Amino acid sequence: MILFFGTRPGKRETKSLKNVACPFCGQRDTLTVVSQPNYAHLFWVPIFTIKTEQFAECSHCKKVYYKEDFTQEMQKAL
Repeated sequence: MILFFGTRPGKRETKSLKNVACPFCGQRDTLTVVSQPNYAHLFWVPIFTIKTEQFAECSHCKKVYYKEDFTQEMQKAL
């Protein structure tokens, strides 16, 4: 019997952070948060979530912030 087991990324979700300033350039309403889960799958059917990647990007200065770099203001807006 052959089992196909592995991991696969899920669907990306994006959200704009309103009234939040970028810590680097200071521009407001330019941060977008992207969340993407990674699933364990069996025969290409997702079974459970392993982890969820989250990062924010400023559309003005193109600086990227990972989950551990989020400020209190960014976490509150999520």
